[in-house]
Amino acid sequence: MLQRFSLFLSRTPTWFAPLNVAAAAFRSLSSARAVAFIALALALCSGVQAQTQSINLYTTREPGLMKPLLEAFTAQTGIKVATVFLKDGLLERVKAEGMSSPADVLMAVDIGNLLDLSESKLFQAINSEALNAAIPAPLRSSDGTWFAFSLRDRVLYADKSLKLESFRYEDLASPAYKGKVCIRSGQHPYNNALIASMIAHRGVAQTEQWLRGVKANLARKAAGGDRDVARDILGGICDLGLANAYYAGQMKTAAAGTDARKWGDAIQVIRPTFAQTGGTFVNISGAGVAAHAPNKVGAIAFLEYLISPSAQNLYARVNFEYPVRQGVALDPTVESFGLLKADLTPLTEIAKHRKEASLLVDRLGFDR
Repeated sequence: MLQRFSLFLSRTPTWFAPLNVAAAAFRSLSSARAVAFIALALALCSGVQAQTQSINLYTTREPGLMKPLLEAFTAQTGIKVATVFLKDGLLERVKAEGMSSPADVLMAVDIGNLLDLSESKLFQAINSEALNAAIPAPLRSSDGTWFAFSLRDRVLYADKSLKLESFRYEDLASPAYKGKVCIRSGQHPYNNALIASMIAHRGVAQTEQWLRGVKANLARKAAGGDRDVARDILGGICDLGLANAYYAGQMKTAAAGTDARKWGDAIQVIRPTFAQTGGTFVNISGAGVAAHAPNKVGAIAFLEYLISPSAQNLYARVNFEYPVRQGVALDPTVESFGLLKADLTPLTEIAKHRKEASLLVDRLGFDR
């Protein structure tokens, strides 16, 4: 037995340094101590194997959206994913945990949230050929700390009776829509990013004028969620509002007779554009390897899975999002919304104006 174990040690791979270093010392041990050494070494091996079989994912994404992807990843790799869903406070949680954080992967929606994690040194840089080859450079950090895996366009939900072939974000402030607009809080990351984008295009002064016009057009307090825009259009409270496209995909394909399906059937979806660029505002969801990931290898494997054709297909078919990988077919419902011509303003440039956007929302009392 001792001879066989000694041979095993001599053949251990170079990456498993603890056993390689111990190999020479093992050969000089007495039989009794060698047996004890074997027990300890096997325990170490068992611990390493257990570690490679699971990762911890901290995410702000809704669990239901991630479940199909996580199940498919485990089925393909055998690596289980323990999920910690944090609607708010992801940054603060990981900071508080420090070097003892069990998080392997940090996942968030909105470019601002990803940059906050990156600037707080909560990601570690990785160099993955698979990620770099499949994800366009504008949709990943230059230092390899975060990567985008899906696109989310902010679109117009409108009552089906409205005859609209096109729409500009600037039009939302038109007096023609006074008392007819529904929208969620201006401080929500989805709207904060859009307002920041408007600042990037037009500056603070013109954006303030635009936001005043939108506030004057509100049919109700800026609150609730994106689905509530469709609900309130069905209820006759408003005629139109801004929301993410994938929610419309969810509602329009919900089971017949459900509230969600009724809301989806009540709206048409139009992709607005900025007057200056002719492009639609697009945000992202993304992830990176946690700075102190206990299982870095498993974390990278998970990120590389997310950019694979099969995972990108799930993003499109199950989550109704736009995949970042080229050549992946869209969900037919999302495709029916028309061609997406994304605004090309760099997301990192837009993110620079987040604070200005937030202060503007407060100054105008937009959410009151």
